[in-house]
Amino acid sequence: MLEIALNNITKNFGFKNILKGASFEVMSGERIALVGRNGSGKSTILKLIADEERPNEGAVSIRRGATVGMLEQIPALLNTDVTVRQVLMEPFSDLFAVERRLRELEGQMSRSDADIDRLMRSYAHQQGVFETMGGYEVEERLGRITTGFGLTELLDRPFNVLSGGQKTIVTLAKTLLGEPDILLLDEPTNHLDVRTLEWFEGFLAKYRGTALIVSHDRYFLDKVATKTVMLEGGACRTFQGNYSWSVKERERQLMIEFEQYKNQQKKIDAMKAQIRRYRDWARQSDNEDLYRKAKELEKRLERIEMLDRPEVDKKQLPIHFSGGRTGRDALKCSGVILSAGELPLLRGVDFTLLFRERACLLGDNGTGKTTLLRAAMGLHALDAGEIKLAPSAKIGYIPQEIRFRDDKMALLDAFRDEYVCTEGQGRSILAKYGFLGESVFKRVSALSGGEKVLLKLAILVQREINFLILDEPTNHIDIDTREILEESLLDFNATILFVSHDRYFIRKLANRILSIQDGEVRSFSGDYDTFRAKS
Repeated sequence: MLEIALNNITKNFGFKNILKGASFEVMSGERIALVGRNGSGKSTILKLIADEERPNEGAVSIRRGATVGMLEQIPALLNTDVTVRQVLMEPFSDLFAVERRLRELEGQMSRSDADIDRLMRSYAHQQGVFETMGGYEVEERLGRITTGFGLTELLDRPFNVLSGGQKTIVTLAKTLLGEPDILLLDEPTNHLDVRTLEWFEGFLAKYRGTALIVSHDRYFLDKVATKTVMLEGGACRTFQGNYSWSVKERERQLMIEFEQYKNQQKKIDAMKAQIRRYRDWARQSDNEDLYRKAKELEKRLERIEMLDRPEVDKKQLPIHFSGGRTGRDALKCSGVILSAGELPLLRGVDFTLLFRERACLLGDNGTGKTTLLRAAMGLHALDAGEIKLAPSAKIGYIPQEIRFRDDKMALLDAFRDEYVCTEGQGRSILAKYGFLGESVFKRVSALSGGEKVLLKLAILVQREINFLILDEPTNHIDIDTREILEESLLDFNATILFVSHDRYFIRKLANRILSIQDGEVRSFSGDYDTFRAKS
């Protein structure tokens, strides 16, 4: 059954065309991966389907009677007294109204003057409605979702005191509890640890409704997507497969299209050359027949439907880190004990990170990964033990939340604040990272998460670095940029310690896994797949 249809959609924001003739269809039960570069219109499509935006041209059709649930990227601020449990119960408001009606009918039936027959009929009807709406399954659904997302201990906490990540997870859980026919998920894997991601993948695989998913997590998309829609130049390409298969198929199709384009160009050039020859010969011999042939060939040329040149080149960014040796032991932890305030995190941490190792620090949310990275750089005090950095270590650090000295500074000034150069040199470097023209004068507080990552990378690349410490470096950046970063890090001839929940990124980069389990750090030599086989 056809669930969603986008037909020749055009959407403009000011003078900027986001979507130009975008079309695709979604059948019931499909799980669609919606992929494309940042700014290509992915979130706009979700908002069009949710009726939060209207197209300038074209039509969006939704199956009559289908319910739509959309994950809000930035959770709304709620009443200060609202608890997590109350937020999660919002999808059941109609059900609770039926339940209240049942209690009212029970009270009326207990009266001596009650019309029992009429009340029993009404009660039976309401009870049937309650059962049809899943009233007897609410607690089971709530328990399954809250356990899967690790929210059980947060149920009685005020929603507004949660961290941004926790609010996003609660909002995602609320969206899933509503069991809408159509799920619209915009970056649902942000803030989920690996364990929760794996549970969520299993949940979506069994979900009986339809899902459209915007995500930069390639591993996740490979697991859950049954169809992939790629946004390119405001239009859509649809592929009947998961992300990795679709990328290969897209490359195959582009090569065919490029060959067709080249062959057409050769044909056109040959026709133009023949037209010139006919005209030259006609002038030389004053031959009307040759003039006529030239005009006939020109008309044939005008009737040819010109093929656009396919875009086969990938986005390029000059991300090339450099740095010398640090000595054999880049980082050594001995008997490290760490806590966050009153909360104990890690105890007895012992490991040595060797030069040129690329180690991924894994663990559930809240187990102390970021705290250990900060302690390694002297930014968080140890309760006990010792952390030694190689004396010649030159650290490049990308934190989870990127901040600059002054949020009111212009982007160009923030860059020059950390790398001394002329304005012209700074603008030339920043242009290579996509910061063109007047965009270099945007305040850093107005930058998106992806733009902040790019600015930080542009700064680090200018320095000599032999030890990279990265805390969720792929958050907020699109798939093309992730792939460029991966290749750059693989070429980096020094040491990397990183935290990530992006399993595709981990599989590509890590040659050692440091896993936090029960407050201890366990070391596994080898890549992510080896770790998964052993753990």
